[in-house]
Amino acid sequence: MLKPFSAMILAAGFGKRMLPLTEKIPKPLVKVNNISLLKNVIDFLFKIGCIKIIINTHYKHYLISDFINEFYYSSNILISHEENILDTAGGVKNAISLFNDENVLVTNSDIFWKKENEEDVIGLINDFNSKEECRLLLVEKEKSHGLINNVGDFSLKNNEVRRWKIGDRILYYSGLQIVSLNIFKDFSSNKFSFNEVWDNQITKNSLHGNIMLSHWYHVGEIKGLKAAINSGTLKQKFYTYNIVK
Repeated sequence: MLKPFSAMILAAGFGKRMLPLTEKIPKPLVKVNNISLLKNVIDFLFKIGCIKIIINTHYKHYLISDFINEFYYSSNILISHEENILDTAGGVKNAISLFNDENVLVTNSDIFWKKENEEDVIGLINDFNSKEECRLLLVEKEKSHGLINNVGDFSLKNNEVRRWKIGDRILYYSGLQIVSLNIFKDFSSNKFSFNEVWDNQITKNSLHGNIMLSHWYHVGEIKGLKAAINSGTLKQKFYTYNIVK
């Protein structure tokens, strides 16, 4: 049985790879299949048992705040606004005081989650144990849609994650992980990337991962999104979010 958990959605970025869709709106408010990426991930998290969500913001942050106030006013969602963007890990570290939990599910906001992904995410949470500080959800190239890349992010052997090298099976980072908030104790900086955190874990043989059994839909760049649509994996057109005045 899945125990209740909290999550953080990373939504502070500029979305430059999604231009021109992100000229007037932040990437999380871009719509796919007529649903904004932010609504998709929020609904997905609540459906699988999430009890609290923190969203970090920076670029056009007021539009995300307006969206939450309009559609999720009574939900347990808090905004962690960054006056200066803090990168991925820095954004989570900055929001630590908003969590009541020691472990937090962290997800990017440019993944289109579907029902078929539920068991993979639930499995990641259940597999995470008290001796771990970080467990990544990884996806094979063959089950990836929307990411055009012949170079992997990681390799996985005996449940330990390593950086990908030529000859390894191609595994991408899915954009979702579960971390212990204690993982940031080794970092004095307020602005830093999860790449630094992962490399630190790898040196300690402490980075673990699960491989997805379901298909994965990445919506991080225009060319990848068009490729996913053209292949039929995302069957409807994508739209930009209509800003409510």
